[in-house]
Amino acid sequence: MKSLLIRLTLGLSELDISPQERVYVDNFMQKKYLTYKNNVYKFNSKYRAGTLGLVQKGTAYLNVIGENVRDLFIGEGDLGTAKEGDLIIAQRLLGVRGTPRAKIAEIVGRAISYSVGYVTLKDEHLSMVDLKTDFPVGVELSQKELESYEIGDVFKINNQENKIMEKLGNIKDPKVDELIVLAQYNKHDEFTPEVLEIAKSFKEVDVKNYPSRKDLRDLEFCTIDPVTAKDYDDAIYWDDENTTLYVAIADVSEYVKPFGALDNEAIYRSFSIYLPHRSIPMLPRQLSETLCSLQPHVDRLAFVFEMKLDLDSLEVSSSTVYEAIIHSDKRFDYEEIDDFFDGKLKAKNDKEKKIFDDLTKLRIVTNKLKTKRLKVGYDFRSEEIEMKIDEDSNLVATTVADETPSHSLIEDCMLLANKEAARKFDRGIFRIHEEPSQAKIQMLYQELAGIGMNIDIKHSMKETITDIQRQAKEMDLEAEVDTLIIRSQMQARYAPLNSGHFGLGFDEYTHFTSPIRRYSDLIVHRLLKAINNNDTVEGSYVLRNIEALAMTISEKEREASSIEVEFMARKFSRWANENLNKEFKAKITATDPEVKAELNDVIKGARLNIVSSENIILFEDVIVSIDKVDIAKAKIFAKVIKKEE
Repeated sequence: MKSLLIRLTLGLSELDISPQERVYVDNFMQKKYLTYKNNVYKFNSKYRAGTLGLVQKGTAYLNVIGENVRDLFIGEGDLGTAKEGDLIIAQRLLGVRGTPRAKIAEIVGRAISYSVGYVTLKDEHLSMVDLKTDFPVGVELSQKELESYEIGDVFKINNQENKIMEKLGNIKDPKVDELIVLAQYNKHDEFTPEVLEIAKSFKEVDVKNYPSRKDLRDLEFCTIDPVTAKDYDDAIYWDDENTTLYVAIADVSEYVKPFGALDNEAIYRSFSIYLPHRSIPMLPRQLSETLCSLQPHVDRLAFVFEMKLDLDSLEVSSSTVYEAIIHSDKRFDYEEIDDFFDGKLKAKNDKEKKIFDDLTKLRIVTNKLKTKRLKVGYDFRSEEIEMKIDEDSNLVATTVADETPSHSLIEDCMLLANKEAARKFDRGIFRIHEEPSQAKIQMLYQELAGIGMNIDIKHSMKETITDIQRQAKEMDLEAEVDTLIIRSQMQARYAPLNSGHFGLGFDEYTHFTSPIRRYSDLIVHRLLKAINNNDTVEGSYVLRNIEALAMTISEKEREASSIEVEFMARKFSRWANENLNKEFKAKITATDPEVKAELNDVIKGARLNIVSSENIILFEDVIVSIDKVDIAKAKIFAKVIKKEE
């Protein structure tokens, strides 16, 4: 619904209305919320759509969505039954002096459309409460219905209709965790028969069917990915003689065309979701893991950036992007390439020797690119925790993912292609990252001063942060301080207009290199193809609702990230529940407003709410005892036993 409201704020073309949205548009037209002109629907100037802000004493502010205008004050008596966070259509009250005001015309969506409820015993009576808040769910249930369920039974709730959608399982079963985190955002794993039928309809690549594509099958492309990867988005080839880097990306846009069931599902998902034990793909696996995936020893369609580098300035002197056919010669994992760089892996044949020689030369170039990049951009160290889950969906181990030379090589190749893609258009999908607010920076400085760091404000933010990182290294707190710096940053997002990427230090940046798992990249591919072909019709279609699309996929990205984080929190809490009253090493990660810590023992990364502590300092190493676990809320409570020597 939010996406529809944003598009109606900006102007929604008749051509872009789905059958499901048509019902709402016709209803809004009848109520005269909308105008219709030149085949475009738009909110009447009297009406605004938005989310309801903090409700206090019967008044609130409406945070208008889709346009940069002042919030609207909703006075006492004008709220109706609306609650904080609800999606609202409001009527502006014109001719009123002072703060712009409005009254609620209609509630069109709840703050949280879907939630999870579970059956518990409250005051000796069975009750179904919200998993996160412990408040009763809005579903009307008789005592007889409740008694037909078991304590701990978990259900997906539709908050729009206050109805139970499905039973997910029981809170005691670790396998229900995955279903819980997906249900909260109405995500699903299975594809409809219609979508699967489309995905299965594509034939293997036959070169004769693509005479206009550039044939790059003679170039020694290779892919370098995690050992568990199945969807290979990108392949690289370095032509050392001509100092030219080829970055070949899976040509998803050849298969996923605008409109239709396949594209609609891709938009709805917008991102693949990666859980420790499996992925939930944006595209059906028939595409994501086979036909689109740049597998070795088969012909594949690719969208290729060919970039000539000036090795003196380390700038791209010229670049072209075009549709091609490649034939990847080898699929490597990161560990193999690191072993080769360490001298532990030798080429098995002449083809591998040629690839290894190219990668050796390319590594020198990417190392220089990284050095240059970090003179203006930032290099933040943060630990990425990887989980091992057993067949019963229980946590058995954690490891810390290392940034290695092979990761770095691929990263700088992809950054180069993404940067070049962003230079090809003025309006589209950019990946932007704004500078942090002064309030957050001041808070960061206060936290760092609290651990004994001397904050010397330099001429630029870059110089100041670099000096902070230097002190952190001397204090052996590099990762911890970088985590604080990251917390102070604005969140990167997608936008239709460029405003640069603060963290990377790039003037322009987009996402081009992962169309199998990110819808943003697919849009960029479509736009670049339209530009290449001078196809103004396709180009105007891609850009028609670009503002709404940028907002929608930014929101979907946050949802995917929340699912991944919460799933891990649920696994940590179940492990902690099996280790009550046991002592573990931990590190204090926050002291204000509450004391928090992270486990740093046999299991790493579990977040702890510290319930008993005295004279605790930020980043101090402590011994904690797990005191209590709330499995439903996935929260672990612990007390500090002593400070670690």
